[in-house]
Amino acid sequence: MNIVNEIAETALCKPWYVYLVRAANGSLYCGISDDPQRRFAAHQKGQGARYFKTSPAQALVYVEQWPDKGEALRQERLVKKLRKSAKEALVASYVAV
Repeated sequence: MNIVNEIAETALCKPWYVYLVRAANGSLYCGISDDPQRRFAAHQKGQGARYFKTSPAQALVYVEQWPDKGEALRQERLVKKLRKSAKEALVASYVAV
């Protein structure tokens, strides 16, 4: 097996995450990342999503692991369609590992 195949195989097996971040105004932002802690740190610095320009990122409040990027994208779409009360229920049920 060559290095290109090893890198491709590692990328395919790497989990992706759907996450929710609480903004200073109380709203919830939904996104995906292969490293939600790094992504949250970027949001706190004002990098990445324009969403946080008006109300800074305060806390990473929910993280859900998926086996690949495609499945994480599908789940992100579903979470984004939820009412705020349903998103708050996800946050309330979340136990950080």
